[in-house]
Amino acid sequence: TDEKPYQCKVCEKSFKQAGNLKAHQMIYAGEKPYKCNICEKSFIEARYLKRHQMIHTEEKPYSCVLCKKSFKQARYLKRHHMIHTGEKPYQCNVCEKPFNRASHLKRHQRIILKKKPYACDVCKKSFKQARYLKVHQRIHTEEKLYTCDVCEKSFKQASTLNIHKVIHTEEKPYECSVCKKLFILASDLKRHHKIHHTDEKPYQCNVCEKSFKEARYLKSHHRIHTGAKPYKCNVCEKSFKQAGHLKRHHRIHTNEKPFNCNVCEKSFKQSANLKAHQRIHTGEKPYSCVLCKKSFKRASTLKRHEIFHTGKKPYKCSVCEKSFKQSCDLKRHHMIHTDEKPYQCKVCEKSFKQAGNLKAHQMIYAGEKPYKCNICEKSFIEARYLKRHQMIHTEEKPYSCVLCKKSFKQARYLKRHHMIHTGEKPYQCNVCEKPFNRASNLKSHQIIHTGTKPYQCNVCKKSFKQATGHLKRHQRIHTEEKPYTCDVCEKSFKQASYLKAHQMNHTGKT
Repeated sequence: TDEKPYQCKVCEKSFKQAGNLKAHQMIYAGEKPYKCNICEKSFIEARYLKRHQMIHTEEKPYSCVLCKKSFKQARYLKRHHMIHTGEKPYQCNVCEKPFNRASHLKRHQRIILKKKPYACDVCKKSFKQARYLKVHQRIHTEEKLYTCDVCEKSFKQASTLNIHKVIHTEEKPYECSVCKKLFILASDLKRHHKIHHTDEKPYQCNVCEKSFKEARYLKSHHRIHTGAKPYKCNVCEKSFKQAGHLKRHHRIHTNEKPFNCNVCEKSFKQSANLKAHQRIHTGEKPYSCVLCKKSFKRASTLKRHEIFHTGKKPYKCSVCEKSFKQSCDLKRHHMIHTDEKPYQCKVCEKSFKQAGNLKAHQMIYAGEKPYKCNICEKSFIEARYLKRHQMIHTEEKPYSCVLCKKSFKQARYLKRHHMIHTGEKPYQCNVCEKPFNRASNLKSHQIIHTGTKPYQCNVCKKSFKQATGHLKRHQRIHTEEKPYTCDVCEKSFKQASYLKAHQMNHTGKT
């Protein structure tokens, strides 16, 4: 029967047994008479104490007769037994789907009914379960109840603390059966297996039909169509599509760098950056291009490299429809339309579109040039400038044209060269619509329309439309410089055209 004859006089809740009512009444009295003699934690009922004490003893008295697996509580054994029997005693009264746990049925029914009875009194967001609401509320309170006893770092959830603790033990108990890679968490192993060893993509977008391996990737992808950015920074109010992106962004304000290298103790804001950095010490380049066999330290760098082989430009600007090979290039380009410069120097208040540009600018004040060439000892503000410089010594030209095999020292030179084959002229004059394959050529051309002569001689103050051609040529009048020398008679000339005309005297051509 469903009869509950024992009623609480305070809240009128009813119980089937007198013992359950008695235990319930202790909540109001604040009474916890059953104390653990090891850690002194107290409990309302003796059964809760008994269950708790098994944590200290590691005792598992309930064994499965079929597979000999042991459990601390009889209910866990009972639940486990259903794996062998296939029993699913809990059935949904709407769709008749069976479940082996009452909690799974309850959760399923909320999905069916779209019921979220637990609402946050701060932001009004609703949840299907009380525990999700409780965890969510810590966002507003910044409460972190769970503290690591090794490093004293605090967490909002006990599960997050447990995951964190494994960092200190360095234990990786979960091994991939295919590639033998080890993982700290079972969930990480499961995710790894799904991404790397199966082609299954069961989660499909109902808008564009794109498929994903995990539900969270589909959920994140969906925001492309909706434009939703539900995660807002409480400092600058900038919004993000993913909680992880907000967390990463927040470190800009706090300057927190929680990921430390155990070799050189350098700190990083993101775990991916630490992982990539550690490969400097190991020399590991695990990501290889299947076409040219070139190896890379990061998967993102390999992905970026592969686009050079395909010529694809998947990232399109929503304003001018210009396409880009990389999302970061599109993001950088987009700032042309918005004129946004979010990175500001605290010394001179100059603003920059990119964090890297601000960092390089700040080194000017510090006089810091940390990147030194090991051949000529010339120093540079940024690693990319050093890398570019080192090619002078090595004569290395790593960027090759797939059509004519001509090689270049820098990717931008290859990009510019590629336009010869494609005939692409992306830079168009907004007055006469004449197209150009270089931005510098467009800039020179536009002076025809404006009539301006921005380049002035510092000796006679005469002005010119072009710096590299007209002004430079003019300045040789003052310097008497003659850079063009005949290889036959060694006579020198101020202009290449004069040398060319002179050389015809030797060849006899007119």
